[in-house]
Amino acid sequence: MTKIARRGLMFVLSSPSGAGKTTLSRRLLAEDPGITLSVSATTRKPRASEEDGKDYFFISKEKYDEMVAADEFLEHAKVFDNYYGTPRAAVEDSLAAGRDVLFDIDWQGTQQLVENAREDVVQVFVLPPSRGELEARLKKRAEDPPEVVAGRMARASDEMSHWAEYDYVIINDNFDEAYTALTDILRAERLKRRRQLWLSEFVSKLREE
Repeated sequence: MTKIARRGLMFVLSSPSGAGKTTLSRRLLAEDPGITLSVSATTRKPRASEEDGKDYFFISKEKYDEMVAADEFLEHAKVFDNYYGTPRAAVEDSLAAGRDVLFDIDWQGTQQLVENAREDVVQVFVLPPSRGELEARLKKRAEDPPEVVAGRMARASDEMSHWAEYDYVIINDNFDEAYTALTDILRAERLKRRRQLWLSEFVSKLREE
């Protein structure tokens, strides 16, 4: 079978903090060589487990403002008193080369991506099975002080209210089942006709044979 070249897609995962999108993202990146992570820039301080340039680009507020002014972000937003943004150039290069880009961003950033590049964006929202489970996961993570956990829980209702703006919704009750649903979505989106850039030419040649 002839392999059809295609344009890459932006695969967006959003959820309230603690619902599991980062764990899902890490497994997908480890198992699927066709997708790469979009590394965001942020003004917040790194957690103990995070590496600069791998998890985020940790930058100053002054540098962030310079990048916003130069239109170097595909999307940018303020979250929990910190600022985040997706550098534009690397993402656009990946899409043009037929590579998919994974985004672990919130609903504000997703809205901006959709406004700028709707045809390239696939949106998936991850929900926890319950508020109690969400809080338990945040506490178990043990990376944030109690007041930060409380703030994340307070914000969760607002974040979850945006679920209907997304193309797909996954309830992360069972991780393996949630991951299977995620990979099924990605597989189907990759096969959509509009992403097969040379399909018209291929079909024309088939008809001529």
